Amino acid sequence: MASSMPSTVMISSRMDSICRPCLAAKSGLRYCRPRAAAATAQFSSTNKLKLEPLLIGGVISRQQPRASFKAETYEANQGETAPPSSAEPAAPMNRLKIGIYFVTWWSLNVVFNIYNKKVLNAYPFPWLTSTLSLLTGSTLMFLSWATGLVAPPDTDVEFWKSLFPVALAHTIGHVAATVSMSKVAVSFTHIIKSSEPAFSVVIQRLFLGEHFSLPVYLSLIPIVGGCGLAALTELNFNMTGFVGAMVSNIAFVFRNIFSKKGMKAGKAVGGLNYYACLSIMSLVLLTPFALVVEPPQQWISGWNVAVQNVGPQLFWWVMAQSVFYHLYNQVSYMSLDEISPLTFSIGNTMKRVSVIVSSIIIFRTPIQPINAVGAAIAVLGTFFYSQAKQ
Repeated sequence: MASSMPSTVMISSRMDSICRPCLAAKSGLRYCRPRAAAATAQFSSTNKLKLEPLLIGGVISRQQPRASFKAETYEANQGETAPPSSAEPAAPMNRLKIGIYFVTWWSLNVVFNIYNKKVLNAYPFPWLTSTLSLLTGSTLMFLSWATGLVAPPDTDVEFWKSLFPVALAHTIGHVAATVSMSKVAVSFTHIIKSSEPAFSVVIQRLFLGEHFSLPVYLSLIPIVGGCGLAALTELNFNMTGFVGAMVSNIAFVFRNIFSKKGMKAGKAVGGLNYYACLSIMSLVLLTPFALVVEPPQQWISGWNVAVQNVGPQLFWWVMAQSVFYHLYNQVSYMSLDEISPLTFSIGNTMKRVSVIVSSIIIFRTPIQPINAVGAAIAVLGTFFYSQAKQ
């Protein structure tokens, strides 16, 4: 009777005496040959194939070519053939997305550097300017979280502990770069900052004991040589500006090292919220020092003089440089979620080129041919470094 027959039939992996295609044919099932990656696999006891007979009027039908079945699989490389992948159609869209990230990143960075230099020329308070940049970015993110535009990050104590050294290095690098740009041309600051890979190799070799290939070391020669040539031939050389750019390089190298270590601790946070948290902690660290180095009394007197010289648009310059600073850094951190470190390094090199060229054109920075050659060699060396590092 049909009632005495088991409702589920198991096919054991040990039925080696029966050919699988024959067994499938007798059962009314389609036989699918295993994939090449799992050609040696058998129907294991963990992947049980359940056959459910068709019941017609309470009696098992003898015609079972249309029998239904359920397959439970627990291995990623086993089971039915996967549907056609959507990766190929998505590839052009992904490249377009990365391209948009790069263009946005470069454009925002160029605009920030232009307004930042305008502000520093009229209102030379780099510590206050750096603080306002972080304050504006932190305020924008608090508003985004409060309005639900951006989901707030799910953080824990370990995350904030790991973020502290990153924020400290980020604060030092940010202030040092701003001090540099208050003393020298934007193009010169970024030429010197092109030597950051050299500091990265030396610091990682001395403090972390990392070893690098010969091409990496060779790529440092044009970087150091080009920066040295550009510094020696700079018409408006200033030691404070030069040292500020060098300190910024060292600080950002340590920031990158601490970031790699910090990402292993605490909860994972996306690039958008990660930079927001970084800005907030950097603001907390920087504010007390800014109040001591540049007292508020100097802010007020300096502001009055600056407004008399350039007019009320100074306020909008300050707002623009603060907003664009946050946006360009935010986009750069967001792009890290989408691209490889090599692609990011190449993009960072091209970003520096765009800033150097645009600042020379807009501010009409006087530059000698030998100075331009030094800058080109340094930037080209940075590109070679990004290639050799991989």
